[in-house]
Formats: sequence, C-alpha cells, structure tokens
Amino acid sequence: MAARREKYDRRQREVVAIAAELFARRGFQATSMDDLSDATGLRSGGLYHYIGSKRALLLAIFSELMDPLLEQASGIETGTPEEQLRELVRVWVAHIEAHLDHMAVFAQERHSIEHEPEWEDVRASRDAFEAILARRLADVGITDRLQHFALLGMVNHTATWLKPGGRLTAQQIADGYCDLILQ
Repeated sequence: MAARREKYDRRQREVVAIAAELFARRGFQATSMDDLSDATGLRSGGLYHYIGSKRALLLAIFSELMDPLLEQASGIETGTPEEQLRELVRVWVAHIEAHLDHMAVFAQERHSIEHEPEWEDVRASRDAFEAILARRLADVGITDRLQHFALLGMVNHTATWLKPGGRLTAQQIADGYCDLILQ
C-alpha cells in the first residue's frame, strides 16, 4: 500500500510540474485540459484522478511553491542572526531557481484566485514566510518595512531573470542580496 501511495504521489508531482511549465508558458486560461492531457500522457479521467480540477491544479502549484519554502525557512535556527538571515535568503533563492515555472505561474495567475476562499491557505503560507523574514531582519537590526519590501522584491523578481547554470549561482545571488541589505 505504501508503494502504491508513493507511486501516486510521485505521478501527481509530475503532473503538477508539467502543468506549471505549461501555465508559465501559455497561461492558465489558455491551457486546456486537452493540452494537459497531451503533455502528461494521461487521458482526461486519469488527469482528474491526480488533480481533481484545473483550479485545484493551480492551487497545487502555489502550494508546491510556498509550503516547502516555509518548511525550510522554519528549520533555520542555528548560527548568528546574520548567518541565519543569509541561510534564509540562500534557501529562498535556491527554491526559486528550482521552481521558476511555479514562480511565473504565481506572478501571472494569482489574481485569478486572490479574492476566493482557496487563496487563504496560500496567503497564510506567504504571511508565515514573511513573518520569519521579518524576524530574521529584526535580529540583525533591520526593522524598516521599506528594507523588508526591498528584499522581498529583489528576491522574488529573481525568477524573471535567473538562468540556472548561468554566470552566478543561487548562493552568489543570495549573498549579494544580503550584502546589499546589510550595508
């Protein structure tokens, strides 16, 4: 039974990753269930088995973006305050690098559910992450909301220009952001 569950979970993650890539490239509204079926190799019944609905798939993309990041951020508790901030930003930039399609979908499509009840879970995860960031910034003496928003903007905007395997590594980018904010 555990092996079947693992296989199901793995396939579901694959479907979400494929959908994130399609939504990032084509847009949520412009991507049909037939497009998703073709890209995943699943018939419509199989597709619904793994995702339930196209809207549920969008929420799964958002969850895969926010939940693991929040979990990693919550686990950073050793080192000096500066080391903890640097580690948080490194984890964050590395997560963005690993989820570029998810980031694009979040930026492009969040408006489609921001005023719906389903958005509350996404907002709660985002708010929890931002609270961790605010604590890490405060621990190094940064309490100015403008600096907080500047770091959020810099890091989140990274998804629009980051090229995996490019000239700068995720760690170098993260360290550069920290150097800027800590000056």
